[in-house]
Amino acid sequence: MKRKVKISLALGIVISITAFYFAFRNVPLNELLNYLASINYLWIFPSVFVVFISFALRTFRWMIILEPACKISFWKAFHPLMIGFMLNCILPGRVGEVARPAILQKKEKVPFSTGLATVVAERVFDSVTIIILFAAILASMDIDPQLGVSFGEYNLNGETLVTIGGNIFKLMIILIAGIILFSFRSTRQIVKQIINKIPSFFSLKSVSSKNKIQKFCNSSIRFLDNVSTGFSVIKYPQKICICIGLSFIIWGLSAFSFYIMALGCPGIRLSYLELFAVMIIICFFIALPSVPGFWGIWEAGGIFALSLFGVSAKEAAGFTLANHAIQIFPIIIAGFISAMLSGVDTLQILKQRRNI
Repeated sequence: MKRKVKISLALGIVISITAFYFAFRNVPLNELLNYLASINYLWIFPSVFVVFISFALRTFRWMIILEPACKISFWKAFHPLMIGFMLNCILPGRVGEVARPAILQKKEKVPFSTGLATVVAERVFDSVTIIILFAAILASMDIDPQLGVSFGEYNLNGETLVTIGGNIFKLMIILIAGIILFSFRSTRQIVKQIINKIPSFFSLKSVSSKNKIQKFCNSSIRFLDNVSTGFSVIKYPQKICICIGLSFIIWGLSAFSFYIMALGCPGIRLSYLELFAVMIIICFFIALPSVPGFWGIWEAGGIFALSLFGVSAKEAAGFTLANHAIQIFPIIIAGFISAMLSGVDTLQILKQRRNI
């Protein structure tokens, strides 16, 4: 395991344990267990069904993003996608994001950097959609500024949430601007010219040293070309519109799965829009480092979000914990099945990429 992954895992463990402590410190264990026993778990089945519909739509969206680089069938895209999400749930460092392009490289001969760029493009669509929906939901709701939850010295409330959302929005604007700028051929040509001039900056007498620098420059240029191919979808306005539309439907279905599960949970009588807001807040929290599966920070985010709508600590903790398990474990099972059906040795592929 690489040093940076070890550091990320250690930091994630600390954050997750801390989040678990502050999320559940005011909830007696016996009350939590009694609440979990009171949930009508029959609602799991329609909730999980909706989750997998959203993953099918994710697959179609990824196929559209991949199309300029490689046209693949639904199942050839679905299996790597599910394997990637499964690995994010069981391994540190979010290595699932690396697994997808690694599997594509092995199975479909798509350059790794191109596949990775398509995964980044997917994340951009997701992030932009979440930010837009978050702004729309906040504008349509009246959250009591006095409601919130304390995590140690920090008091999280609606105002904190608006600040976090604003900062994420600024980062997304910068990222999108960078991707758009990079998609222009003229911009890439300038970058390539700069890279090609790097060897002239070194007055090396050793031929082997000059060759190593030139080889590095050539590899960098190939990497830039592969990445630009991964972002080629930006050249097709119709495809962008379809991906944006699919992104809204995907997140709408994800929120609907929360809403369905809430129907079987006593005390969780929130509207669809309110549970949509809960889901988005959880997404903000799980952007932080954590143990695999986002345990701890998911619960902290859910309890904080539900507290904004006046849900008691016991009910918020029970619903969040149960819903987290329902959102995570079916994905893990589906990912393992996809790995078996596609004959992919995911750990071996990741080792070849030297990421674990």
